[in-house]
Amino acid sequence: MNRDGIPNATLPKMSVGQAALSRHLEALGIDHKTEYRFVAHRRWRFDLAIPSAMLGIEVEGGMWVGGRHNRGKGMEQDLAKYDAAARLGWSVYRCSTEMATSGHAADTIDIILSLRGIK
Repeated sequence: MNRDGIPNATLPKMSVGQAALSRHLEALGIDHKTEYRFVAHRRWRFDLAIPSAMLGIEVEGGMWVGGRHNRGKGMEQDLAKYDAAARLGWSVYRCSTEMATSGHAADTIDIILSLRGIK
């Protein structure tokens, strides 16, 4: 079970990009959570999150295959989620799978945290 009491089998599996970014953040010593639910009464989750910095991280997949995030309804749902996060004081960093796997996203997150005086 995860921290919300949800059986792990019902949680989405991490994508290649999410897993790579998580490993890169660990290597940088950045404490983070995966599949982080930021609103208790909604099913919304960030792919990764740094709650101490109120930073949600989304690794956008399916960019080249017409995935859910590139269709009208999916985009509208994503924007509603990001809007709710902003209203609660969260910032959302979005990156591609390539940015996540190459280490670029982790470097950017490290910079964001440094600029905020968190790391």
